[in-house]
Parts: sequence; structure tokens; C-alpha cells
Amino acid sequence: MGTDAALQPPAAALQALWQAAGLEAPALQRVALEGVEPVLPSSFAVGTAAQVCTAAAALAAVELGRLRNGLLQRVAVAMRHAALECCTWFRLDGRSVPLWDQLSGLYPCGGDEGAVGWVRIHANFAHHRDGALRLLGLPEGPATDRAQAQQALRGWTALQFEQSAAEAGLVVAALRRFEEWDHHPQGRAVASQPVLRIEPIGDGPPRRLPRLALDARPLHGLRVLDLTRILAGPVGTRVLAAHGADVLLVNSPKLPNIEALAETSRGKLTAHADLRDAADRRAFDAVLRDAHVLVQGYRPGGLQAMGYGAAALAEARPGLVVVSLSAYGPEGPWAGRRGFDSLVQTATGFNAAEAEAFGSGPPRALPMQILDHASGQLIALGACVALARQQQRGGSWHVQVSLAATGHWLRGLGRVANGFDVAAPEFAPYAESRDSGFGRLEALRHSVRLSHTPTDWLRPSMPPGTHPLAWPAGRGRRR
Repeated sequence: MGTDAALQPPAAALQALWQAAGLEAPALQRVALEGVEPVLPSSFAVGTAAQVCTAAAALAAVELGRLRNGLLQRVAVAMRHAALECCTWFRLDGRSVPLWDQLSGLYPCGGDEGAVGWVRIHANFAHHRDGALRLLGLPEGPATDRAQAQQALRGWTALQFEQSAAEAGLVVAALRRFEEWDHHPQGRAVASQPVLRIEPIGDGPPRRLPRLALDARPLHGLRVLDLTRILAGPVGTRVLAAHGADVLLVNSPKLPNIEALAETSRGKLTAHADLRDAADRRAFDAVLRDAHVLVQGYRPGGLQAMGYGAAALAEARPGLVVVSLSAYGPEGPWAGRRGFDSLVQTATGFNAAEAEAFGSGPPRALPMQILDHASGQLIALGACVALARQQQRGGSWHVQVSLAATGHWLRGLGRVANGFDVAAPEFAPYAESRDSGFGRLEALRHSVRLSHTPTDWLRPSMPPGTHPLAWPAGRGRRR
């Protein structure tokens, strides 16, 4: 794929994405897309990507609602609001929360590698940080600083450090240009994959969904098991909650979390379960029996090794929709490699291309984690499409989303000629403040406006393990 594609209008991008999901064009007449690029400083169409994915997910939700009660709804999404929502901006008790560990970021390496002379280290989890420090021969723990890591990396080439980190199960990416990624075996594998894969994985009759009143939000009564942690998966399930789904976030009590959980857990119940513990497995299996959707974002093969792969889930719960998120997709030599948005940006060419467009300075990140947030919206889109197919055709379904495939799609939206000629974003006009289990939470409202039902999070975000591992009883609460 060339790096200088013409900028796609948002309506054309939405139509292409909608058709790629196997959906019919007439529904698009009920979508209003407001705003134009640029809205954030980037040479890429990050505003278009945010707006289009958000609108597609919302339209798929209301189309599923239409199957349940016949209500036609219009969808409106403003580009600026959608893009700012992708910035993971929030405050707790008036405090701005840092999103990055001090060790996370880009570093120049030693060696003569031409364009590939940088690596990005992701150190937001302590075990990832300490693993990278151990590989560099440095003391583990937060006392080791960037200057020490920089000095140690002079003894490595970027590709050597990337490969050694991957073999150690760590999360590191070497910087590549687009043309290098396009010729990489994983780059070729990603280019051959759709942005969103929706496939049947089991037989069975359609499963009757709960009755939906005309004034109910379109996903009311649907039960979503959320086995995700960082950031795309939680965003996707938060979108489903905004449209009325009961989302039960299940965390292991033995795994760490980051403070962004306060922002992404809005609208959800949250429970603990250790799937290596027999009693917790029995409790989890009990809630699985009544789930409509399960979304998982653990490392490739992680849940499968514990007996909860997509095929096993579909066998245990016929009619289930399973959504799987990965960094680099289900095929290719990197299919099992871990990764996060920032790393995928670096590995697949975005940081190099953004710096070239800016005209000076070191490799440059996109202005927000758009791969995470767009992938989150694709998770919600895929879940709603698969649920509709289950209603119409029966069977169990598997939705697959990857950060790298989302990045490939973003490249296809084209480049923004004046992308850096925008002022710093203002979040206050889109913010709201509510109590949460983490403190007073100030965060952005959802950017979707529907013609008949609200998009809102009626449950406050709460710390992991606050609720029992069970679905809410009764249907008498507010819809």
C-alpha cells in the first residue's frame, strides 16, 4: 500500500467499512457525520477513523435493536468529539492521571541499521518494565531511569533487541518504515486479512433475545462477558454498555491493572475470577451459560490453554458470540506476538511516517492511541453484526480484530496535507463529572447521539472485584 493515498471523505470510508462487515447500504442514510479533518495534529486521518468506527458501531447497535423491536433510529457523530474521546482523557478527584511509565517510550539504539535504529519499550506493567531492564542488564524496579536504559541500548541494534525481547515474552518493537513493514512477512499477512473477520464456529438454532421495549436502549438485556484489560477491549465493551448491554468485567485477582481502568470501566459490573482455580471456574462457567457475547483480549493462546478458546466456548455455550482481539492478527509469523497500540504504531511504520510529515525531530507517535480506540469500536461493531447473524441464521460466531489490521485500514483512509495546523484540543466542552469507586471521575461523554434513546453509562466505574460473579437479577431497573 502506498503512503500517499488521497484522503477519503468520512461518508465513503463509512460505506466501505459497513460493506466490509457484510451489511446493507440503506441503513447508512440514517447517519450524520459532522466535521472535517484535521481535528488533532497528525498527517493521518485519525479524526475520520475515530468518527467512522464510532458511527459504524452505533449504527450496528441500533440495527440490532431494530431486529428486536422495529424501531428505526438515526445516528449522529461529530468528528472532533469522537477524536477527543479516543485520547483517554480523564481526571480523578481533580488529578490528571499519567498514562505512561517513565521507562515507556522510544529509544535510539546502537549499530548501523539505516532507518531501523529505534526501539519502543512498553513498561506500563511492572513485570514488562522489569523484564526489559533485566534484558538490558540493569537493576529491576522504578529507580532505574531512562538515561540508564538509553546507555544500555547503545550495545544493541533495534532488531536484535526486538527479537530478544519477543523470545523473552516482553513487549518491545523496532521502528520500521512503511515500505519495510510492507515487505515484512507479518506485514504481508496483515495486508491479506480483512479489517474485521466474522465467521461461524458452531451450529445451532437462533437464540431468542430478551424482549425490547420501544423506549429501551438497543442492547438492553444483552449480557456481555468482558475478559479484556488494555485498552481496545475495554473500550469496545464500554461502547456496548453505552447502548444498554449488561457488561460483566472479569479480572484475575493476580494480575495488575492500570489507572485508565477508572475511565474504561464506566457502565460495567466488575468481578474477580481466577480461571486456574476450580471454584472460580465453576462460577465463571455459570455466568457463561447465560452470556450472549464474550470479548477477550489476552495474549494469543492464553485462554485456549485454559480450555476457553473460541471453539470450546462455542461448544459450552451454543449461540455465543466470541470476540478475540490480538496485536498482529491470527495469521503470519507474529500471530502469537504480544503488543500494544504504541508498539504496533512503531513496528508498522506510523512513527517514521508521522515524523517525515512533520519535517523534523525524532520518530513521532500519533496524537492518540487510535489503533486501540478504533479497534474497540470494531469490537462493538463485530459483536452487534454477529449477534444479528445469530438471530437470523443461528449458530455460534467468532469475531476477530487486530491492532495491526486496524492500522492497515487507517493507512487506506489517506493522508491529511495540513494535519499539523491545528490548535491543542480542548476537552472541557465534552466532559462530565460523576462519582465512581475510584473517586470523582471527570471524563468525556460518549460522542454518539441517537434519535430516540440515550447513549450513557448508568453504572459508575468501580474497582476490580467490587461485584459478585453473577448477572444482575431482574429487568425492572432503568433501561
